[in-house]
Amino acid sequence: MTDEITVFSASAHPEFAERMCELLGVELSPTRITRFSNDCLRVQLGANCRRKDVYIVQPLVPPVQEHLVELLLMLDAARGASANHITAVIPHFAYARSDKKDDSRISIGARLVADMLHAAGATRVITMTLHSEQVHGFFSVPVDHLTAIRELASAFRDKDLSDTVVVSPDFGYAKVASEFARLLDLPVAAGSKRRLGDDTVVIDRIVGDVEGKRVIIIDDEIATAGSMIELIGKLREEGVREISIATTHGLFTGKAVARLDAEPDIGRIVSTDTVPLTGERTPQRLEVCSVAPLFAEAVRRHNRGESVSSLFSDDPEYG
Repeated sequence: MTDEITVFSASAHPEFAERMCELLGVELSPTRITRFSNDCLRVQLGANCRRKDVYIVQPLVPPVQEHLVELLLMLDAARGASANHITAVIPHFAYARSDKKDDSRISIGARLVADMLHAAGATRVITMTLHSEQVHGFFSVPVDHLTAIRELASAFRDKDLSDTVVVSPDFGYAKVASEFARLLDLPVAAGSKRRLGDDTVVIDRIVGDVEGKRVIIIDDEIATAGSMIELIGKLREEGVREISIATTHGLFTGKAVARLDAEPDIGRIVSTDTVPLTGERTPQRLEVCSVAPLFAEAVRRHNRGESVSSLFSDDPEYG
């Protein structure tokens, strides 16, 4: 029933949407985004949506607020055009880091944005690797929360993994790191991390044996790479001999590229394509593995009324 699928892309990452459409065997429908003289955005969907299964692809990447408003306007336009189902496909959900009230008089941005997506017309969300599991519960519509752990692990399977340890940057991410390590049949270590600010962390020690080992650091995202550089410094003190990095969302904002390129210990940096990369935001040793096939399969299964659970579970019960 893929003839009932209509896919639109906003401006954040049209290449990702095109790749999904190639795999689904459908055309990417046109979208026209313009701006009024008062700086307000105007979007127009260039294909019939009536009684269709509509998917709007837009990662929330810088400029995040601009891309968020585009997405909200497109959802509203699809609802006004009488779409049967409207799914927001958000490969990177930026506001997931704002998941708790950790200071006085601040907003829990993740919950607010989830409410806005519902209010704009989304009847489902497909996303990947939210910063914390509790963000999933902020949505009042069904969410398919995909993971790139299998794809990232596959990027390392053809390499020599003898004397290799998977390292989580903190205990909070240790569960995911353990799953990644299990796929590669490797042991796990973790950093003991305290966050002092958005770009400032302190890693007191490494829990686990990494001396003389190769390590693969696994994290959900790399923004300015401040935490990553702190962790690499601590691992160097522990006597590791080679460092690789695996991350789902390679944002590489601010000083990230310069910081990572200046580290001679890094052999490989593997990221997915949830975030569009430009020349100035691409580290020298970066390798990209695509998760567009995973998103395309999630769309296909949702459209056909099939289970999506097996895409993020190794349990055969969920096939």
